[in-house]
Amino acid sequence: MATETTTGTSTRAGRLPQLPLVLAGSVGLAVAVAAVAVWAGGGTPTAIPGIPDAGALTAWGLPVARTLADAAATATVGALLLVAVLLPGGKKLGPAQLRYLTWAAAAAALWALASAATLAFLLSDLFAQPVPEILSPAVLADFVTTDAQGRSYALMAGAAGVIATLGVGIGTARWAHVALVVALAGLLPPAFTGHSSAAGNHDAAVTSLALHLLGVAVWVGGLVFVLIVAARREEQAVDAVRRFSPLAAWALLAVAASGLVNVAVRLPSPGDVFTSRYGLMVLAKALALAALGGIGGWHRRRTLPALKGGEWRGFVRLAVGELLLMAAAIGLAVGLSRTPAPGAGDASVSPTEELLGFAMPPPLGDFPWTPLFTQWHFDPLFAFGTAAAALLYLAGVRKLRARGDKWPVGRTISWLLGLAVTVLATMSGLAVYGKVLFSVHMGQHMILAMTVPILLVLGAPATLALRALPAAPKGEPDGPREMLLKLLHSRYVKVLSHPAVASVLFIGSAFAVYYSSLFETLMRSHLGHMVMLVHFLIAGLLFFWVVIGIDPGPRRPPHLGRLFVLILTMPFHSWFSISLMSSTDLIGEGWWSLLDRPWVTDAMDDQYNAGAIAWATGDIPVLITTIILAVQWVRSDQREARRVDRQIDRGDAGDPLAAYNAYLASLHARDRRPAHPTTTEPKAKTAPTSTSTSASTSTSTSTSTSTSTSTSTSTEES
Repeated sequence: MATETTTGTSTRAGRLPQLPLVLAGSVGLAVAVAAVAVWAGGGTPTAIPGIPDAGALTAWGLPVARTLADAAATATVGALLLVAVLLPGGKKLGPAQLRYLTWAAAAAALWALASAATLAFLLSDLFAQPVPEILSPAVLADFVTTDAQGRSYALMAGAAGVIATLGVGIGTARWAHVALVVALAGLLPPAFTGHSSAAGNHDAAVTSLALHLLGVAVWVGGLVFVLIVAARREEQAVDAVRRFSPLAAWALLAVAASGLVNVAVRLPSPGDVFTSRYGLMVLAKALALAALGGIGGWHRRRTLPALKGGEWRGFVRLAVGELLLMAAAIGLAVGLSRTPAPGAGDASVSPTEELLGFAMPPPLGDFPWTPLFTQWHFDPLFAFGTAAAALLYLAGVRKLRARGDKWPVGRTISWLLGLAVTVLATMSGLAVYGKVLFSVHMGQHMILAMTVPILLVLGAPATLALRALPAAPKGEPDGPREMLLKLLHSRYVKVLSHPAVASVLFIGSAFAVYYSSLFETLMRSHLGHMVMLVHFLIAGLLFFWVVIGIDPGPRRPPHLGRLFVLILTMPFHSWFSISLMSSTDLIGEGWWSLLDRPWVTDAMDDQYNAGAIAWATGDIPVLITTIILAVQWVRSDQREARRVDRQIDRGDAGDPLAAYNAYLASLHARDRRPAHPTTTEPKAKTAPTSTSTSASTSTSTSTSTSTSTSTSTSTEES
């Protein structure tokens, strides 16, 4: 490859012919490794006489189509990540961003076609009939609406189709971000089917696989398009590479951690890693991941610093090797999806366990607090999220102290305590019994919506980030600090943080969820349950940020207005609690009837307890919030008083009292000036004027005396 640092045509001409070969080779390698992994793992079923068989086309076409769908999805995410995040730009997309947006649309079209092909092969595999014989509009529609795998790939194809259709018409950064979110969401539906759904800890398997897919897509897709930008020597290539480096590190961490959880859930014992086909493929994938981590470290130490001097050869060559290794890992992942884990079909799962994702817990008994703190259920989303939030916060505090700045210890304690309570609410017995008892679920809801937000808001994470993150050099693209500032003062945050909007989301969402069929729908799936919990947490954070928030943002009401918002909102919370206690209709009856709960004798009594818990646990946070708001109000007034005193001591022109005294002095000086007639008029016409002037002089003298007295008094008070 050429080593020139210019962006001329000759440089591109020397690089571009090799780039398509690299990408095509990566896809081919992924398909080949997937085929070998499927064959080695026993993913190709052997035809048994008398048993229907879908045929060789389905046996080999399904993993190939799935691999192509994964590759196209990864390319779509990578292109949109480049357009929306990595390439610097303004509100309008630049020429380079628009060009790569068309690439994203093309990749999304391939993603949609490959997902549709996967859907057809899944249908053939399920009914054990060749594709031409089974495929029909009626059968396909029934498969999509009734089967989880069919529905997941239909949603994936739909998301890809939306991006392919609308991608070419996007012209602003806002819609590019929307397209990126749609692409990332389109990756998730298959995570809720396959091996994860049949794993022992369903919730952990599903969540870890979802995080795994997101991490792989961001990592691999981002690398592909960073490599393309580097090979083409785009004007902003160095900026794109620098922005991608921290994203790649976080993606690697997410992939490694989620993969470890997924394997731990599926394998009955650690020894199965070395004694089963599934375990050996997991081991091969882990070795590939370790090698990729080593390559990433080499990039940070050697190739990225060399980019400042215009040296691209080392980066491009190492990135090509990294991409090929990633392609092999993706092929192994496809093989794993077709390989049964050890003992996958041995254990029988009850309908209740299939719904909950875990076995029915024992009764609470006479000491209900004991099982609430002994029955733990691991959830990767909240575990990884709280761990990352704690590490980032502590890193920011350490950076401030290293340069001699102070950070209140109380804020650090409040933040860490809020994260600890989040873990308690989402992974302890509260999470286990929250799916079984409405009363415990309501306690979990109140903790996430009213206790955790108070603690997290008082931690002031945005303020810490703004102080710890370095500012982007003048003339350079926006860094994380500038992006955070723009987000805090964006139109979206301004609308969401309006007291009326925040209050409606905080209180109205409870009525909307529990007094409709939405609660039952969300409880039926792990994804829906997570969305519900996260929504309650975000709604609480938004409301308490408006009332007692420390972090900067859109202009908030004065303290009296915030107190009014709090007082006005809380009666609706009490109304909600009382309505639960007095209701004669069982909320979520369809969900509770599906569970085998022999130790629950009266569901309506449990609902009454839920209302009582909501009422009792809601009043305490309100009282605490009122006290915090009062303390903040007093401290704000004290700070303002000290500021005015400092202005007076310095004699600043901005001192309001000095300005008022100067104004009175100017009035006094003006009134003391003698009146001089400016025109000569006949005596007949000047007589009234003289009288008027005399009256005016008299009034002026009186005013002067009054003004002088006021000025003297004001000066003495000062």
